[in-house]
Amino acid sequence: MGTGELMPGQLLPPMRELALELGVNPNTVAAAYRTLRERGVIETAGRRGSRVRPKPATTGREHIRVDVPEGVRDVSNGNPDPALLPSLAQAFAAAAEQSDRQPVMYGEAPVEPELARIARAELDADGVPDGPLAVVSGSLDAIERVLAVHLKPGDTVAVEDPGWGSLLDLVPALGLRTAPVGVDDEGPLPDQVRGALAGGARALIVTDRAQNPTGAVVSATRARALRSVLRAHPETLLIEDDHGHGIVDLPLHPLAGVTRNWAFVRSVAKAYGPDLRLGVLTGDAVTVDRVRGRQRLGPGWVSRITQRAVVRLWADGALDTPAVAAAYRARRDQLIEALAARGIEAHGRSGLNVWIPVPDETGAVARLLHSGWAVAPGARFRMSAPPGIRISVSTLDADETGPLADAVAAALGSAPVRSYV
Repeated sequence: MGTGELMPGQLLPPMRELALELGVNPNTVAAAYRTLRERGVIETAGRRGSRVRPKPATTGREHIRVDVPEGVRDVSNGNPDPALLPSLAQAFAAAAEQSDRQPVMYGEAPVEPELARIARAELDADGVPDGPLAVVSGSLDAIERVLAVHLKPGDTVAVEDPGWGSLLDLVPALGLRTAPVGVDDEGPLPDQVRGALAGGARALIVTDRAQNPTGAVVSATRARALRSVLRAHPETLLIEDDHGHGIVDLPLHPLAGVTRNWAFVRSVAKAYGPDLRLGVLTGDAVTVDRVRGRQRLGPGWVSRITQRAVVRLWADGALDTPAVAAAYRARRDQLIEALAARGIEAHGRSGLNVWIPVPDETGAVARLLHSGWAVAPGARFRMSAPPGIRISVSTLDADETGPLADAVAAALGSAPVRSYV
């Protein structure tokens, strides 16, 4: 396999047959197959035998996008509205001045004390269990580090489907398997989570709010149901992503605290700007200690200047969270209502996006592009979920809503559409 003689997907010979050919004990071959399986090199499907696993994806889904020609309105990118982001200039100037007076040197604490204090107070207010804090370079960095310190190649991770495209690439890139779990407007479906965990998934990743691409929010009822499922599987590694904090006006209903190992991450990217690359991670003591240990061996820490700037933004109330959340809600609701008036189902309880189930994804994307609208193909965000398209409403003007809804209706025609669950 290392020389490329065996290709991804190629069937391997039965263990007894290979043992006879090599003149070794069948147990030796069985042990070799087991090691390859644990390292994620091969996969076994019962009587169908063992095959070489496909090479891990790294940026595969990033290539599933639409090139936006000049003159076409881009509603595909998933970015926040720059007009709703706070100014960073004064916060960084103040942080730089503080760092001139108190430069951070090697061996100092990796977390700014005031950032830890404010973050912990907000987590407490939202019912997130107490735990040590680490600062990471955003949600995906946190998820990668937590998975890496707990799982080994070949382990299975239950992920939302449809879900965050970058995460769906990250899991196989780490040599891990994905087990898709369906979602509706209230989050992951408990029965499918139960099935994935009963089937051997060792970890579950949940987006609490502003789920990408559907906008789902874990409700109080759904949270109770999911906690009940997790209590029956206490060894599950639970990872929660609350990247919508600061742009969502619906309450958080965390799941953490019912499994032995858990992690909860909040990124500032959507509320304060993607280029800040900062997230706050909490979790059980073992998980956070392992993440900190691995972080020390790599980047060491996230810039304390950046941390101090974020503290200044928080302390100064630079973000008007209710106003920002209301602006995004109004844009989502206007589009969803306009689509409903045209007989089209759409979803988006929170966040920056609206998800629209479609019968023919490729055709819908192409027809919309022809009519002057670039939307994101659903294939970037799904595994076994039905087709759909994602529209980012973050910069959508009120006078654009009607024309966009008309274009979507024309692109879909009268074909029946299956829901995303």
